[in-house]
Amino acid sequence: MTLRLISGGDSPANPLDIVEQLVEANEWAFDRSSDDELAVEVTGRWCDFHLFFCWREELHALHFSCLFDSRAPKSKMGDVAQLLALVNERLWLGHFDLSSEDGVTMFRHTVPMRGAPAASVEMVEDLMDVAIGECERFYPAFQFVLWGGKSAEEAIAASMLDTVGEA
Repeated sequence: MTLRLISGGDSPANPLDIVEQLVEANEWAFDRSSDDELAVEVTGRWCDFHLFFCWREELHALHFSCLFDSRAPKSKMGDVAQLLALVNERLWLGHFDLSSEDGVTMFRHTVPMRGAPAASVEMVEDLMDVAIGECERFYPAFQFVLWGGKSAEEAIAASMLDTVGEA
């Protein structure tokens, strides 16, 4: 997926204003329920992604999560947790998490911004690009474990294959 970039310029104090500009530039469906929360839907290669942004003024932190349409049944949660450990070892930014309540897998990251004058367009673009890219990259591994009957190790090995060309 390629993000449509927006021009730099002055950064608003609330980073969700920048997120909203980026979302509008890409013509994605979104809901800004308050000044501090924004939800976005993005169609990916494998599934739809649900992005959630939360600005915590008192912490000067931007929390971000990216959920994909995949729920682990209770019987598979141990296998998915093992896969998460293997996947997270391969990440430089953020981490994948598994909700113990409903089995939803998500990518999460929080950006502390204390002392920074404001968020930048590039920071938000990078955050979204990395999150969606990692979700796209590892989505097949989660499917191999959930529905393909593969072990975490087999799923990682299969999903890390780099294909060349098109069939």
